[in-house]
Amino acid sequence: MAYLTDIEIAQQCKMRPIGEIAQKAHVDEKYVEQYGRYKAKIDPALLNEPGKKDGKLILVTAITPTSAGEGKTTTTIGLADGLSRIGKDVTVALREPSLGPVFGVKGGAAGGGYAQVVPMEDINLHFTGDFHAIGAANNLLAAMLDNHIQQGNALGIDVRKVTWKRCVDMNDRQLRFIVDGMGGRTNGVPREDGFDITVASEIMAVFCLASSIADLKARLSRIIVGYTFDDKPVTAGDLKAVGAMTALLKDALKPNLVQTLEGTPAFVHGGPFANIAHGCNSVMATRMALKMGDYTVTEAGFGADLGAEKFLDIKCRMAGLTPDAVVIVATVRALKMHGGLDKKQLANEDLTALEKGIPNLLRHVSNIKNVYKLPAVVAVNRFPTDTDAEIDFIIAKCRALGVNTVLSTVWADGGKGGEALAREVVRLCEEEKGDFTFSYALDGSIEEKIEAIVKKIYGGSGINVLPAAKKQIAQLDALGFSGLPVCIAKTQYSFSDDPTLLGAPENFTVTVKNVKVSAGAGFIVVLTGDILTMPGLPKSPAAERIDVDDDGRITGLF
Repeated sequence: MAYLTDIEIAQQCKMRPIGEIAQKAHVDEKYVEQYGRYKAKIDPALLNEPGKKDGKLILVTAITPTSAGEGKTTTTIGLADGLSRIGKDVTVALREPSLGPVFGVKGGAAGGGYAQVVPMEDINLHFTGDFHAIGAANNLLAAMLDNHIQQGNALGIDVRKVTWKRCVDMNDRQLRFIVDGMGGRTNGVPREDGFDITVASEIMAVFCLASSIADLKARLSRIIVGYTFDDKPVTAGDLKAVGAMTALLKDALKPNLVQTLEGTPAFVHGGPFANIAHGCNSVMATRMALKMGDYTVTEAGFGADLGAEKFLDIKCRMAGLTPDAVVIVATVRALKMHGGLDKKQLANEDLTALEKGIPNLLRHVSNIKNVYKLPAVVAVNRFPTDTDAEIDFIIAKCRALGVNTVLSTVWADGGKGGEALAREVVRLCEEEKGDFTFSYALDGSIEEKIEAIVKKIYGGSGINVLPAAKKQIAQLDALGFSGLPVCIAKTQYSFSDDPTLLGAPENFTVTVKNVKVSAGAGFIVVLTGDILTMPGLPKSPAAERIDVDDDGRITGLF
């Protein structure tokens, strides 16, 4: 049987005009700024309108990802459509895809199969230009910084201590380490430099955590771009760059409204990476979705040790949000890979590999239930090769932790395949009350906060802070930043900082290599393992298979 590709399914969808979707989301037309027929930006003034209380917030997260895939975004969208099908007033809040993964390995990030947001090609490519605006604001700050140094350097910036990088929303390893300012006095001051991918820029994190234009400006002004010869921080505010940066970002800050294949309103806005930054869509889009629906489904990037931890410990803490339920997505295939099974053998029933791999799921479930104290359900994204014995094994293991398991077939069946999950989510929201608790308190030291995450969430035994990182922590303490939450950058493929340690490893330490402050975003970035803030393309990038026919129809996007 030949299956349609995601893009073929999306292109067959008869989308409803975005004005109708806005009406369905209870958004008055005075707040709707249309970008063509099927996309719109929504004026944040809507958030100031008196109205109903916020709806229920459902977070979708997942097990530690493998190349077998888990279908987290697909489940998020299918759950929203499932809630709609059982009569609930629902919205969904998602991140915007980055062009880097779209043209690299991962492909698009608008869901899959019959659980997608559309127009799929627009969302995966330029969309409404938000990422271009973020990149422009980032690079304007870089240009003003280097111009200040060139024009006399009144602030006394040490060019060896410049921390701000330029960015581009593309996987381009050639730009990781560069030397610029070459060619003589009129062409700048020579220095070592480099690029980040746009989704790793602090501007992206600021953008996604800002609650208003005023808050955006305050956060931008606090961004540290480098240090003086006597180690005093220099900020975007010192460079008088904030007003112009805000001018570039003011329209991008308005959340985007699109729709699922089944016409559920979807707010798609912002997109920081979860293995580098905090991995959540914007606070403004989440607030808007909550205001407009009785149930709002959102997701956090990668596994629960990264995306959910940062969603709960950073985003919820800063925005005053409390999830009512958490969905943890798993697949039998991925769990068997965590148990050591080769990808080519995943179609075969193998309860031994499943038993070895299921501790990965159980640790994530335990973290949500016992550390964060939130009601949870496991959603098994079912594949045709999964056997009843394998499914029953997972159900029994999760039941022992007091968590129900629901099968999801949203990839093949859309919202209909998410109805059972939707009913369990409604039951959790109505019958089980959580006692939401963060995994660490803000009054601990930077090292204590890192260690709390490593021990409580990752299951490790402790941390190894390298001398350079110790010096950086001491400097941040002296500058008064020790009270901020921590954002750990590590591999997404393991609870540890070693991507080869699958399953639920124990007795490992996490090595802290570098620690820096994102003062605008309001968190401490902790770099572990070999984390790249500028990815590279693979040997055979997805870009090689993307094309446009004579009628302008895109093929091969996913």
